[in-house]
Amino acid sequence: MKTNMKTYAAMSPFELKNVLIDMAQIAAKKKNKKMLNAGRGNPNFLNTTTREAFCHLNLFAADLASKNTKINNLGLRPEKKGIAKKLNTFLSKKKNDATILLKKSIQYCTKELKLNPDDVVFELADASLGDFYPSPPRIFPNTEKIVFTYLNKVLFNGKLAKGKFKLFANEGATASMVYTFKSLKENFILNKGDSIAIITPIFSPYLEIPELNDYKLVEVYIKGDEKKGWQIPDSEIKKLENKKVKALYLVNPTNPTSIALNKSTLEKIEKLVRTKRKDLIALTDTVYATFPKKFNSIVGVIPKNTICVYSFSKYFGVTGWRLGVIMLHDDNVIDKLIKNLPKKDILKLDQRYKMDSATPEKIKFIERLEMDSRDVALAHTGGLSCPQQCMMAILSLFELLDKQKKYQKSIQSILEKRIDSLYKNLKIKLNKGPEHTYYYTLLNLGEMAKDQYSAKFANYLTKNFTTIDFLFRLAKEKFTICLPGEGFAGPNWSIRIALANLSDKAYPIIGKNIKAIMDQY
Repeated sequence: MKTNMKTYAAMSPFELKNVLIDMAQIAAKKKNKKMLNAGRGNPNFLNTTTREAFCHLNLFAADLASKNTKINNLGLRPEKKGIAKKLNTFLSKKKNDATILLKKSIQYCTKELKLNPDDVVFELADASLGDFYPSPPRIFPNTEKIVFTYLNKVLFNGKLAKGKFKLFANEGATASMVYTFKSLKENFILNKGDSIAIITPIFSPYLEIPELNDYKLVEVYIKGDEKKGWQIPDSEIKKLENKKVKALYLVNPTNPTSIALNKSTLEKIEKLVRTKRKDLIALTDTVYATFPKKFNSIVGVIPKNTICVYSFSKYFGVTGWRLGVIMLHDDNVIDKLIKNLPKKDILKLDQRYKMDSATPEKIKFIERLEMDSRDVALAHTGGLSCPQQCMMAILSLFELLDKQKKYQKSIQSILEKRIDSLYKNLKIKLNKGPEHTYYYTLLNLGEMAKDQYSAKFANYLTKNFTTIDFLFRLAKEKFTICLPGEGFAGPNWSIRIALANLSDKAYPIIGKNIKAIMDQY
């Protein structure tokens, strides 16, 4: 059994989850009970108004296309001229939250973003039909302006971002990371044997990507301090001074600890980059940026050094839509590093990209990301599908129009209620703060054992058993799934509990179940 436990401990937490689910389902069926899977972070909440708005827009576009021909089941591509007025007439016949959102969205684009109404409506309506390739492949021009305005609100606290940024729309945060690593490798920025710093604990696949044979990077952990609210000690930030460290990899706010880096921590990183590491690349996943009441982004302090990834999946409940963007400053450090590569490497890159440009050396990294995502040869057919880009724009406009942050507050309220009930039944004091997302919690079972029982018991527990033992028992006896924190480079004897994917009433039960298993030990 101990050999098996070692095998399970070596597995990715998300693969171990499947083992625990199988175990819990069999046990639950025998007892006629329900399994509680707090192992995965797919939210059970979702934005309905934006989905209805997309449907109305799609119906409008399909109706318009069908009017261009008398042949049954066949339509022709709508014309741009006068399309905004036609949409307004269409929406006037159906008054509800979704149609009001569409009306206000076009008004916002016209008045606030200074966009041409026919250009915007045609781009979104035609995109909803999905009848043409994405053009340009990187992202639609009006969609880019809309989404960037949304990101400006989320990542820069509504303050105007310094300088210009470009976006590459793609299939979510994980796709963004895969594309980014691939392009950094293809462009000789990250090479085998290079070191990459990773702020831990972190989403486990992000620990696994650098280790792949494709990259073979040396991982340097920048460890968050649990006693300091998971902020980064000065001694850990100092590791970034090492010139062998080519990039800094982080999720902010964090997964699994669910806390945003505070202003002080980010300012220390900014100072180090400004004074000692002007060449350092920061690669950040900001998918949870909309959840805390107070958020500071690394792109806000070192914009020219940051490749910023954002996904709409969690906040709007669109994980199945696969909606993400990579954001990059026009005057970024990656383009400078490429320009200063050895001549032999520049010649190789010119060979790679010459099929797409007469001046391949002038291609910006943000464009190379899109090209590399289709192995360059198929770059002209690349890009995120048009309906996905349309949905991305609608989601962005919904949040931009929600001046009182009603939607955000409702999501925050749901998560706070769930974590309060979980900790109340664990009989543990919950640390709160404006930088907390409450999307997950990383529960330190070793500390729980010491605080609620004794140091002697905690020592006995951690010496004679493993976290996997505890999770197996929790699955078999209480039909409850959680993930090992160690798989996220978290503390030994910690577990990650997802607070977004189950109903409110599940979390008091999960708290009681974990407490009951601890009592048994």
